[in-house]
This record gives sequence, C-alpha cells and structure tokens, in this order.
Amino acid sequence: MSALNELTASQVVRAIEDGRTTCEAVTRACLERIALREPQVGAWEYLDPAQTIEEARALDAGPRRGPLHGVPFGVKDIIDTADMPTGYGSPIFAGHRPAADAACVALSRRAGALLLGKTVTTEFANITPGRTRNPLDLTRTPGGSSSGSGAAVADAMVPLAIGTQTTGSTTRPASFCGVIGYRPTWGHLRTAGTMEASGSLDTLGILARSVDDVVLYRDVLLGVPPELVHALDAAPRIGFCRTPFWNQLEPYTRDLLEGAAAALAGAGASVREFELPSHFAQLTEAHRWISGFEMSRNLAWVVDRRWDQVSEAFRNGRLTDGLGCTFDRYRQMLELAERCRLELDARLADVDILLAPAAAGEAPEGWLPIPHPWVYMIWTVAHVPTITLPVFTGPNRMPVGAQLIARRHEDRRLFACAKWVQSRLV
Repeated sequence: MSALNELTASQVVRAIEDGRTTCEAVTRACLERIALREPQVGAWEYLDPAQTIEEARALDAGPRRGPLHGVPFGVKDIIDTADMPTGYGSPIFAGHRPAADAACVALSRRAGALLLGKTVTTEFANITPGRTRNPLDLTRTPGGSSSGSGAAVADAMVPLAIGTQTTGSTTRPASFCGVIGYRPTWGHLRTAGTMEASGSLDTLGILARSVDDVVLYRDVLLGVPPELVHALDAAPRIGFCRTPFWNQLEPYTRDLLEGAAAALAGAGASVREFELPSHFAQLTEAHRWISGFEMSRNLAWVVDRRWDQVSEAFRNGRLTDGLGCTFDRYRQMLELAERCRLELDARLADVDILLAPAAAGEAPEGWLPIPHPWVYMIWTVAHVPTITLPVFTGPNRMPVGAQLIARRHEDRRLFACAKWVQSRLV
C-alpha cells in the first residue's frame, strides 16, 4: 500500500473499512507531510493538529459515520467553520470565528470526513495572492484563488479539498498543480456559509487526485447516497472547442490539445470541431461587469469602513469597476449571459462533452495576478459543469490540464466521459 497520505479518498475509505489502517494513522500521515512541506509550500491558513488527532480517535472509537469515514479534507478560508477561524484572505477579518459550519463543511462531517484545516486563499477570493507556492516548483504560482486547496491536494497533504470558483479559481489551480478540479453546474452545490463574491457566478469546487473521489465527494455535498459512475456504453461524442481566444494560448498548449483530439479520435471517439458563435467572446465583458457589480455590493461594509485595508489591486480593479457599473449595464450583461446559456444548451445536444483548454500554459513564475482569465471565464458565466484533468506536461515539465465541459445538469455524463478520456490520454 502507498504511504497513507498519498492514498486517494476512495482508497482511504477502503483501507479503513478493511482494517488495514485507522483514521488516526491516516490523519497523522497527512499531518507529518504538512509538517515536512508546509514551510516551503504555505498551503494552510489554520491547523490544529492536537484537535484533529482527537477527532480521528473519536472516529476510530465509534461506528462508521458515512461514506467519507476517516477521510481528511481541507476547505478554502472563505468557507465558515465553527471550530476554526475564517479570515476570507484579508487582515480585516483576522481571527474571525463564525457561529456555524458552512453547509459543505457540515455535510462533509456528517459523512465522516475529518476537517484538517483551512487552506490559503487570495484576498476575498479575488486577485491579491496569498503566500502559497506551487508544490511542483516553488518559484511558480499555484493559481488563485483556491491556491491552498490545489497545492495541498497536489502535495499529498490531504486527499480532498474544497475550493470555490467565480472566474477560474478551481480550474486554474488544478491545471497548474496537476490535480483534478471539478466545477459543478451552477446551483447544484449549496454555498450557504461561504463568502459570496458574485452570487450569479459562484460555485463550490472540488480538488482531488481521482475522478472517483470527485464523484463520491459531489454526492456527499449534494446530500444524496453515493452512486458509482458506470462506464460508457460507447465512445463519447467530443466537440473540440478552440474557443474565440485560441491564438492567445501558448503554442505548446495548442499542440497538446490538438494531439489529444487526434488521440481520442484514434481511440474510437467521434471528434468534431465545435465553434462558438463570435458573440460568446462578449462573455468576458459580461463576467467583468456582473462580478464587479455584485462584489462591490456584497463588500459594502468593507468599502465604507475598511477601504484603506483593501489591497490596491483589488480596490483599483474589480471593486472600482463594480462601483462604477450602472444597473442598466449589469442587467444587460445578465441578459447576454442567459441568452448564451440557452444557446449553448441547444448546441451541446449533439455532443457528450467539449474538449477545451484549462489554462494558457504552465504555471507562470512568480505570484503576480495570473493572465488570460478568458480560458475558463466563459464556461463559468455559462453555468456549465467542467472538469480539469492533469493529462499534459509542458516544456518545463510542469502540468497543463485539459478541460472537459458538459451541458448544464449533465455532471454525471461529464464524469463518465472524463474517466474514458483520462484512461486514453494518461
């Protein structure tokens, strides 16, 4: 058996059920990995090892609690926890103690999962980065804003972590850190107790090391009995979507995606070009004005009372955009987004999934705000489910993800196709 901290969540569950290990042993293995690597990676905002070990022992002493019994997990520090501080990535809320767990934390604990700690996020899950480094190359960004969650899973500190996505905050860290990142159909997973950035766009995100773990964790967060994803009866119908921004990708990313499309066709998939109408490029502007308008209202208290404690990049970017956005412009952008969603629903009826880029290329060096948000932004606005698979390697031996997209509410079809695609590309 692999080192306990390297097991996937599904493997942890089976190992504990079979008596090959204990909740405490798995927890200690994860904490030992954190103690070794956290000074370099900086994935965690809050940890309490003594409390965590005590909770693991309680799980071992009692009956099996649920489908994630004994699985350690982390949550992004914009998600409320009753027994740990939640700071929203800002010094304004340092030491803030919520009164209750967010819905996703409560559902995880109900299923027997063990909360290891809070993972680092960017300021208010926006643009100004935290201290987290990419565990595969400490000179490079892990991707924001679910940076700590992506890095913790990639570095085998924890098998599962919850992030969020308003722009690309699950997709991007998954691609940069070489893990699986799932963004559900908008509205499927409850966000109660999670800081709202832009409610018209926000979702939870799951970061894991296997598709099966994503499937299991999604069912837990839905509050439904877990159900396996069955193999496809036939090879999938794949639309190869270059997006309106194809020429802005790194040349090697274009080559990798074109090679993947050819390989999947060679493996039996029906692969065809899938071109988005030109007006879908306007979804980047829709995202800008919708997210800015909503964030600036959601953070009204901060804007009015703590403006000087907000980073310059956030003040002069999305907040200033939002404060200057008229309601008429906001409404027009909402209407554009909904028209594109309905059009995309109709166009996706002829394919099972789309194959598209997850990032422009490898994780950049340094920690400046990450360019090219359009790669994932249009799918976020479209409310469609997406999954990023770590199937490529760039010229610097860093991961580059492929993004698969399905029609709204077809998340389980997305999972089945993702397993088929990953098995043919890895």
